Amino acid sequence: MKNIIIVGAGILGASTAYHLTKKGYEVTIIDREDKGQATAAAAGMICPWISQRRNQAWYTLVKNGAAYYPKLIAELEQAGETNPGYKRVGALRLHTDEKKLAETKERAEIKRQNAPEIGELHLLSPQETKEHLPILEGTYSSLYVSGAARVDGGLLRDALLRTAVKSGARFVHGNAALLTEGSRVVGAQTEAEEWYADQVIVTAGAWAQSLLDPLNIDVHVSEQKAQIIHLELPFKETGNWPVVLPPGKKYLLPFEQGRLVVGTTHEDHTGFDNRITAGPIHEILTETIQIAPELANTEWVETRVGFRPFTPNLLPVFGNIPGLKGLIFANGLGATGLTMGPYLGSILANMAIGEPVDIDTSKYPVPPSSS
Repeated sequence: MKNIIIVGAGILGASTAYHLTKKGYEVTIIDREDKGQATAAAAGMICPWISQRRNQAWYTLVKNGAAYYPKLIAELEQAGETNPGYKRVGALRLHTDEKKLAETKERAEIKRQNAPEIGELHLLSPQETKEHLPILEGTYSSLYVSGAARVDGGLLRDALLRTAVKSGARFVHGNAALLTEGSRVVGAQTEAEEWYADQVIVTAGAWAQSLLDPLNIDVHVSEQKAQIIHLELPFKETGNWPVVLPPGKKYLLPFEQGRLVVGTTHEDHTGFDNRITAGPIHEILTETIQIAPELANTEWVETRVGFRPFTPNLLPVFGNIPGLKGLIFANGLGATGLTMGPYLGSILANMAIGEPVDIDTSKYPVPPSSS
């Protein structure tokens, strides 16, 4: 039986560990729990079908990721997880231009032929839009997508890790360094112990480069800072409200008990600066209050900061690093990590144990190993 080490316990590492332990493999998960982990900060929407991004390799991952969620959530609930953080609530794509909404609906209907999980698609008038979400400003029409969902990244990651540990995985809190023998990775060491394995999987997100620097390997991963605001709207039951996607990159995610998540920023070249800063917060609130004026009277609960990992072509990479044996590397999930991460974890698990996968992995090559 293979012994497998996973370095990095965000959504991708947690999913990989879950799938490997479900298959009966011995798994050690090592994570140093850095401040600013993307998964811990993230609250996301599962609604990839109406994106205007045209990269088909990316769309394959997010489409398959969205379709994979119901099966995974059912498994976690069967394993005893009562709140894995996922709920199908639908989404409202807002716009004041009804022609553009009709075009979006037409594109989505074509995609639905191969992705029935999109569910129903309805064009809604401004009045109908407000009936779905009463706090919205009254001039927006919308496209309603019934199959869309919301997910709390931290809750889902923790559910995956708990289930993996119950199935025999070992969780180690520590700063990992890779152990090598010649051109092969043979394990990892922390401050307290050395761990050896038949296969090492690095899913360390924005911090992955520091693991590979001692091996003179450049995987071209960069971090992007995200700030996300949590608000509380008193005396309203928001648990079944749909996700809101206005024009631009901001969003509104309603959760239970009046909790509303609004975001997000996309800040490049900040390094790992985890400060909450005024300018980006002002930008989020200005845009979202214009969309939903009642947000001006909500209580500010907290702001979370996370660092998304990106690769130069904005496409995830995963697989073996050329010239280095015993290591699988996966990174670059970016802003759609919660959509594709659980599904991609199942792919990494199969790759680690030599089982077939259902996508063409050659479309996501890891960069050459020499720096």
